[in-house]
Amino acid sequence: MTADRVARRVTDLLAPQVLVIVMPPVVGLLAQGWTGAAWGLVASALCGGIPAAVIALGVRSGRLDSHHIVDRARRTGPLLAAAAAVLVALALLILLGAPTLLVATVTAMLIALGVTVPITLRWKISFHAAVSAGTVVVLTDVLPPWPAALIGGAVVALVCWARVRLTHHTAAQVVAGAAVGTLTTWATLAAFGQW
Repeated sequence: MTADRVARRVTDLLAPQVLVIVMPPVVGLLAQGWTGAAWGLVASALCGGIPAAVIALGVRSGRLDSHHIVDRARRTGPLLAAAAAVLVALALLILLGAPTLLVATVTAMLIALGVTVPITLRWKISFHAAVSAGTVVVLTDVLPPWPAALIGGAVVALVCWARVRLTHHTAAQVVAGAAVGTLTTWATLAAFGQW
């Protein structure tokens, strides 16, 4: 398998929308069993499902180049839709009494979007790197921290390599994305008392 093919597979399997759909039910399950997983599914449907549908419609209509939205100029609409979906999810989770960890996780998603969306309007920060790094931070809260951080760090490095290999980002853009994802997620979980 060529390096470009590996990079495309990594990019597809660990795309932001995939992680945002898969991560909340897994985190909910690990933190609070099946009840937590059910709450996680609600978060997944809103935070990941709605933005994925908006992007799929954009690709189908020809307004977007791919589900990765390589063209930075086309990112604004889908990213604003994602922010709105995450905001609705957060409001529902709070109103319905969802577990604190899921509320903190969705809050971290919203804050990370609040930081990365304005940046991407001027400079193409990597959402792949930001979301994968934020996912690792959340997983270190529900799994043994050091193994999760070491394995997760290797996965984030692989995602960053793939994005640079495919020339979708520069090294600086993936490093910035990973830093934003790590710092915003860690700070949010700490504010919620999850650390």
